[in-house]
Amino acid sequence: MKPLARLTEPQGKIKIFQERLKSNEPILYDGGFGSQLFARGIELTNSTLANELHPTAVIDIHSDYINAGAEAIGTNTFVASPLHLEMAGQDILGAQRLTRLAVQHAKAAVEHSGKEVYIAGSVGPSPGAIEADSGDTTFGIPNKDAREAHKLVIHTLAEEGVDFLCLETMFSAKEAAIAVDVARETGLPIAVNLTYKWTKERRTGNIVYRTDWGNSPADLLEILMNDELAGGDSLLESVSIIGVNCGAESRRDEHTGMPYAIAGIQQLHTALTETGIDGKWMMAYPNAGMPKLDENHNTVYTQTPSEMASHVPALIEAGAYLIGGCCGTTPKHIEAFREAIASHRLT
Repeated sequence: MKPLARLTEPQGKIKIFQERLKSNEPILYDGGFGSQLFARGIELTNSTLANELHPTAVIDIHSDYINAGAEAIGTNTFVASPLHLEMAGQDILGAQRLTRLAVQHAKAAVEHSGKEVYIAGSVGPSPGAIEADSGDTTFGIPNKDAREAHKLVIHTLAEEGVDFLCLETMFSAKEAAIAVDVARETGLPIAVNLTYKWTKERRTGNIVYRTDWGNSPADLLEILMNDELAGGDSLLESVSIIGVNCGAESRRDEHTGMPYAIAGIQQLHTALTETGIDGKWMMAYPNAGMPKLDENHNTVYTQTPSEMASHVPALIEAGAYLIGGCCGTTPKHIEAFREAIASHRLT
């Protein structure tokens, strides 16, 4: 499939990011975005609305992560899909407008910083099940609707000039494949991140990370390599980065936050090795532990910046290349990660 021409951004910045991927130095990603909106007292039916209703806060959050040392930041578009936004009273044009604003806000923060910071176009999962996993459309979403929704967001992100696309918190490897099939049309580098949970195989007793739809890291690779949704093409060739994000086990601290990220990267590395796949970077950005309510009924997360940062060397040793945080992580977490990465570099 021939890549579509970028409409509004020169190719130079993309090439710069692709050149950056040739370096072995880890890339520091940003942290949670929705939880930072909550910390500012901004609670919306859809966090994408903040791009229009609270633009200064959106830019400030990006700026805080850049000042903390993030080399790449994600746009506030995790739930920018029209499938999500229709529940907040927005139509397709509204979804496109909010997506454009998100990239513009990220660019404003980067420009103000004066630093070389890459912008990832965040693409989240569709709400609920999609047809490929649910088996019908009574409660699920047809593949064609999921595809069209991803196409609107992904192409708008590309037209506005993001440096790469970050498909994240995917529960369905099949939906991830649909999104990759759309994303490769842009010619942009693609990162694919699934969110996993602890499972134990009855037959072997092995601990295997699987998504809510039952997809393991090995399943993701298999579906990307042999997916019928892409007309028989191998989608894996279009993917530069594969990883894990989010993830929280309420009863298993050893599989929540940074320990989850380390185990997830180890399992992904094993799947890549056993499949004979080379040349893929790995990405990890977990939650800051489990969310809990404090005495004032405010949501707090259990893993502190110093606690999470203490695991960064092990995460790098496991093979993670892009490192950041998801829900509950803050600029202070990212600053601690930056220091841990710098210290590890000196050892």
